[in-house]
Amino acid sequence: MAPLRAVLGTVAVVLAAAAPPASTAVAAMPAATTIWAVGDADRTPSGETLATWLRARQPARLLYLGDVYEHGTGAEFARRFDPLYGAIARRVIPTPGNHEWANHATGYDPYWLARQGRTPAPWFARTVGSWQILSLNSEEAHDAGSPQLAWVRRATRTPGTCRIVIWHRPRWSTGWHGDQADIAPLWNALRGHARLVLSGHDHDLQRFADRDGLRQYVSGAGGRFNVPLTRASRATVRFADRTSRGALRLRLSRGRAELAFVASGGRVLDRSVATCTPLG
Repeated sequence: MAPLRAVLGTVAVVLAAAAPPASTAVAAMPAATTIWAVGDADRTPSGETLATWLRARQPARLLYLGDVYEHGTGAEFARRFDPLYGAIARRVIPTPGNHEWANHATGYDPYWLARQGRTPAPWFARTVGSWQILSLNSEEAHDAGSPQLAWVRRATRTPGTCRIVIWHRPRWSTGWHGDQADIAPLWNALRGHARLVLSGHDHDLQRFADRDGLRQYVSGAGGRFNVPLTRASRATVRFADRTSRGALRLRLSRGRAELAFVASGGRVLDRSVATCTPLG
């Protein structure tokens, strides 16, 4: 029989050989990027409370979904928008609303030039992590043959669906304004090329079931007066809230978005998840 010391030595060698190398440790997953989306802000008490709370969240980006009241003049940007979100304006990705677009040359354009160092194009793209953000313009021509629709088709040539698209007037809504049928060309052009569509216009919070591979969210509860949820929509609504003032939180990672409507102060009203095909 072999001496006990020799046996133990052999076992130690075998165990050492079987131990996994230190390099097999699993690397930590990159953290998600958190952005927020809100529209139809105003300097009402609820609008100011929400803006203060949102600024404190230090969003990587704030998607502003349009409308600076009442007509989006330079004076109204200074008086009714800048006190709310001017402190984080360099992180804002805007899209124009119906209230300000008629005066964009004297309000919207010079405001964003002063705050961001460039005048935003009527439609443009930005990158946030592994996602692409397209800011489109529901107030400019978007029908067949329009420059905007042609741009959308060029901008979405790269395969994948991890795109968030923002414009002001929603394609689908059960709110005051209802479905916006004229938006159909933009919606149809995005099928198979994007995942999430975010809008304002109706002063409420709405989430719809997937349709054509896209999902509509309405996040227009930025502080303007409440509106009724009285319209029937041809799309299926999954969540709607007309009384809360709040915003849409998006936690973006590769191939996945975790979304939540959050009321001013932090109460979560609705949660959802969307997966997508990474770009490229």
